Amino acid sequence: MKQTYRSKTAFVLAWVWLAFVAFNVWDLIAHYTGKSSLVALAVLGALTALVYVIAMRPATVFTEAGLIGRNPLRTTSLPWASIEDVTVSHSINVEYGEERVLRLWTPMSSARERARAQRRGAPRQQRGRFSTEPTLSKAEQAAVEAFAGKTHADWVGDQIRDRAESARRREEEAAPARVTWSYDSIAVLVAAVVLLVVAIVIA
Repeated sequence: MKQTYRSKTAFVLAWVWLAFVAFNVWDLIAHYTGKSSLVALAVLGALTALVYVIAMRPATVFTEAGLIGRNPLRTTSLPWASIEDVTVSHSINVEYGEERVLRLWTPMSSARERARAQRRGAPRQQRGRFSTEPTLSKAEQAAVEAFAGKTHADWVGDQIRDRAESARRREEEAAPARVTWSYDSIAVLVAAVVLLVVAIVIA
């Protein structure tokens, strides 16, 4: 079963940008004014390429076989048994092979998110004689305790660590990592450069 983790904020903003671009492309074509319209189209195309590479493409994918880290320009596939350690700071850092580290672009934890998670994990002081907080069920209480003081990146890091340990207990083969270039990102960036050159020439 495949599970995909992205930066929700970046992904939503990327789709908002695409909607904005679609409207503006329609408007520029409908009210074409010559060179200025062509320059605007070229700039919109170049910016959209950057949005795709930075906001839409990055993802962390769990599969039965292993972890797939899709960064802007490269894709790294790691069998679960080849993962040696996982640390989480601003990003999730996955150690594998001969002291190699895969830094996942998503999910990341900002300083604000980490501070909010720590406040959430701190014990609450009850004021007054009677509790005004709703009573949680056992399942809800367990969920609160599991996430206490943790960001989304911490939780995903824990999932990676657990799957890697399970694979090692099953004595699965620690096959080497497979790293490939993101040809779609490269193609999009080349197109962005071409559009910018066209915009400069036209202007």
